[in-house]
Amino acid sequence: MTKPHDNQNSGIIARLLDQPYLLLVLAPLFWGGNVVAAKMVVGEIDPFLLLASRCVFATAVILPFAWRHLRKDWAVVRRHWPVLMAFGVTGYALFNVFLYLGLQTTSAVNSAIEQASLPMLILGANFIFFRVRARLIQIIGVLLAIFGVLLTATHGDPGRLLTLNVNVGDGFVILACLAYTGYTLALRFRPKMHIMSFMAVSFSGAAITGVIMLALFGGGLGQVAKLADASPLVWAVIGYVAVFPSMFSQVAYARGVELVGANRAAPSHNLIPVFGTLGSVLILGESLQPYHLLAAAIIVTGIVLAEWAARRA
Repeated sequence: MTKPHDNQNSGIIARLLDQPYLLLVLAPLFWGGNVVAAKMVVGEIDPFLLLASRCVFATAVILPFAWRHLRKDWAVVRRHWPVLMAFGVTGYALFNVFLYLGLQTTSAVNSAIEQASLPMLILGANFIFFRVRARLIQIIGVLLAIFGVLLTATHGDPGRLLTLNVNVGDGFVILACLAYTGYTLALRFRPKMHIMSFMAVSFSGAAITGVIMLALFGGGLGQVAKLADASPLVWAVIGYVAVFPSMFSQVAYARGVELVGANRAAPSHNLIPVFGTLGSVLILGESLQPYHLLAAAIIVTGIVLAEWAARRA
């Protein structure tokens, strides 16, 4: 974990960037909205085109705000640009393309609840790769949360795992969670630079990756022409995902991790299923099934146990 940078401690925006718990609430709020927004346009826009549009527009939005910081940090950027762009590949491009592919065949409620596995995945990965010790009760919490996610992914019937009869969409969402786990753990190695410089370069990596994915898997770059005939809803969704879950959430989360560390920031992901499920029910009209409620209760229990153990430690 790095210390706050001196040039980030003045001004309204800078003071906001020094409020970790506010930042760690805003980030999952907008991420929960990402699930709802993407589900709204399933069938209207190809997931690879949505990803490329999001990443390119997000980069264009953040560059003017980041320009003066990039000039100051240019020596660091030149030295570490492959690593910085790799953050964008894993945390933004891979996470979102897996999520958008998953939403083609699973519900937004399922996707939101499955993302509750993130704190547990991060906790487990921290132990595996960095030997961050976990107490027995934390391990129990991890196992409970994983069972809750499996209950959701199998639509209330874990026996489906024996026949591998699992919705492919839920599998893609779990892959998205694994990609973001890797991104979160890697943030501890983020080069010391202004947060806006970091986001600008990493967004550029995501934009390049999104365009390459569109060319290879999304029907080619000619698909961009379809945006000319896109509905107002599609454009509204592109605008939302390019600004709020991209720019605002990523800056807020990266800064939150910088201030309090990955393990303490990880529980903020618990709010994603809360905001995502509320939006799915209120906006999309999706219904809650009994297994959703049971899975949510199991996941929350596991998270509470793990957090309680962490605080005691």
